[in-house]
Amino acid sequence: MQALTEHEVRAVLVNASDDERDRLALPLDFPLVEWDHLDFFAWRDPRTRGRGYLVAELDGAATGIVLRAGGGSSHAHPAMCNLCHTMQPGDQVALFTARRAGDAGDRGDSVGTYICADLSCHENVRLAAPLAPGEIRASVDRRIDGTKHRIEAFVERIAEP
Repeated sequence: MQALTEHEVRAVLVNASDDERDRLALPLDFPLVEWDHLDFFAWRDPRTRGRGYLVAELDGAATGIVLRAGGGSSHAHPAMCNLCHTMQPGDQVALFTARRAGDAGDRGDSVGTYICADLSCHENVRLAAPLAPGEIRASVDRRIDGTKHRIEAFVERIAEP
């Protein structure tokens, strides 16, 4: 992923108001981000409970969205992240919604999906999971590519006019 400055991260958020851009808090380790190793950049706002951000490259240009986490979670049942397709304990997957960009968002249109609660899909997809009997491990590269494709499609769905 191309390296971004703090100003650029704020500027690429297509569904954010000016107030949201001003209030945005980058992760504390933002100066240390290794952009060359990222397929996308996602983080939870350290100052605003329930808010997260996701930046991906669409057609070579960085495009970001503001996410809002739902309040409830299922602690009893495992759940799957719809972006990285990893199974997690139920309290580690949350429903995130994003207001659509433009007029659709102004009318209240939003899109939601279940995502790793800490937005750690980038790391989770790279972890090796134990194999079930008779299971053949899928290529990590295919898992990474699939996650990247699903994230780009989700961001594009929010960003399209």
